[in-house]
Amino acid sequence: MSTASLHAASAGHTRLLMIDDDRKLCRLVASYLAPLGFDVIAVHDGVAGVERATHPDETWHAIILDVMMPGLDGFEVLRRIRAKKDTPVLMLTARGDETDRIVGLEVGADDYLPKTFSTRELLARLRAVLRRAARPPAAAGDAPAAELVVGPLRVNPETRTAVLSDTPLALTPVEFDLLASLAKARGRVRSREALLEEIRDRHYDVFDRSIDVHISALRKKLGDDAKNPRFIRTLRSAGYMLVNPDSP
Repeated sequence: MSTASLHAASAGHTRLLMIDDDRKLCRLVASYLAPLGFDVIAVHDGVAGVERATHPDETWHAIILDVMMPGLDGFEVLRRIRAKKDTPVLMLTARGDETDRIVGLEVGADDYLPKTFSTRELLARLRAVLRRAARPPAAAGDAPAAELVVGPLRVNPETRTAVLSDTPLALTPVEFDLLASLAKARGRVRSREALLEEIRDRHYDVFDRSIDVHISALRKKLGDDAKNPRFIRTLRSAGYMLVNPDSP
């Protein structure tokens, strides 16, 4: 790790990588967050962003990633990051366009924010994704959380890991929270509203399609077919249910 990285870590600061070609915005975000304990390092093109985000000697608590950049756009940057790292990513989308939000979430973003954001909203979103990504160690003497088993799928709430037929699943924090919620209720329907409540830090509203995108992403990672699902069934007007594919 670089000297700067070690200093930030020792100072207890939260290290953020901002990938955005708008230098003025990067300076504004950095100056706003610095007094709040955030160290913001900015890079201004996608290629450099991927290199910094995935460098083995760099540790980032979260990444702020713009969609619209010359050359390598934010979606491709995110794909390359997700191939190597599960660092929480907050995407900045132009005009709050729904298509940008859905594509970003499908690729693996943890949250999104229109570029007309206020600094207070940015801070709230960042703190939310950081809370979801945090993995506090169990207190001494605490009983370990029971592993959730649904056929060939094993979900461990304590380590926040999921394994399908001995193959680890690469899940975003939101995807893991949704899968864990479904696994706890295995064989029973979880309403859309109940699932939204499970990830309430995200500030969803009940008409937001994002949760459906996360379910779709989960299905892909489970090798599921929405038309003939083995794991996650959709019950019209009721919600979603996780089932054992080996059960009759």
